[in-house]
Amino acid sequence: MLAGLGRALRSGRRQLPGLLGWRDGCPPPSAPQVGLWRHAGACRGREGAPYSSLVPSDEVTINYRHGLPVITLVLPTRRERCQFTVKPVVTTVGAFLQDVQREDKGIERAEVFATDGSKVSDAMLMEVLLMNDFKLVINNTAYSVSPPVKAKLSSEHATEMEDIKSLVHRLFVALHVEDHQIRKERELLQKLDHLKGELLPLEQMKARIMDSADAKTSRLLWVGLALMSTQGGALAWLTWWVYSWDIMEPVTYFITYGSAMAFYAYFILTKQDYIYPHAKDRQFLHYFYRKSKKQRFNVERYNKLKDDLAEAEESLRRLRQPLHLRLPIQEISDKD
Repeated sequence: MLAGLGRALRSGRRQLPGLLGWRDGCPPPSAPQVGLWRHAGACRGREGAPYSSLVPSDEVTINYRHGLPVITLVLPTRRERCQFTVKPVVTTVGAFLQDVQREDKGIERAEVFATDGSKVSDAMLMEVLLMNDFKLVINNTAYSVSPPVKAKLSSEHATEMEDIKSLVHRLFVALHVEDHQIRKERELLQKLDHLKGELLPLEQMKARIMDSADAKTSRLLWVGLALMSTQGGALAWLTWWVYSWDIMEPVTYFITYGSAMAFYAYFILTKQDYIYPHAKDRQFLHYFYRKSKKQRFNVERYNKLKDDLAEAEESLRRLRQPLHLRLPIQEISDKD
């Protein structure tokens, strides 16, 4: 009996090396690799680099309950099955993945791929996603999902469903349009205050530059009048006191012809007729831009801010019109 007990102990010692392979909760190298990566994450560094394993579709199931799809999957941290009811018409893929990550904080990666390996956009509606098979990747595990085929609706039933969807959409708009209008109005008012604050120093600098350019333009006009008066006086003095009209007549002709050539040259250079208001505005802009360059006044930024301000004011004006929003006139008038 003692000899048999000794042989049992010796045989148990020979089995100890095999049992040591389970130290720290890790299976021996002969254990299945898929189970190692999915359930024993602490042993990843010992056996090799982690890889994504394709899990059968029965771990992620989709059933329709009360007309809404219910997605059932296993949470990787708690190993519990959790059901997610989605609204396919309004819920996006990104919103569904956020709900999954919010339910299990241990999920670091949640993505959806098509069967050809292309990534599905987060903005895609769940209604479109559930039309075909797809792959749901959670952390390093890929689940092959096959949504059930929905029975085709008759034309009358489809028309009735479309009418119900339209009615629900109108009810949603009617219930939330006022909140959206108030929020949008607040955003536009904040934008207007910000734009006006940026425009204030630019408006002050622009006013100083405009005053300087207007003064220079006015001086130039008075100088032109003085030169024309001096020319007339000189021609009169030469005609009646120095020479006779027979001598001065060709001189006045060439002066008139030279003036016509000057006006024609102005048209060639500016592509505009020499009209006094237009010539004055052109000279004013010339002085304005030259003064702006000296004082480093950014005309393009000023024009951009003015356009943004006008656009914001127009948006606010249209937003406050009750006919566009189907709101009572009294509520809008009280806000004005």
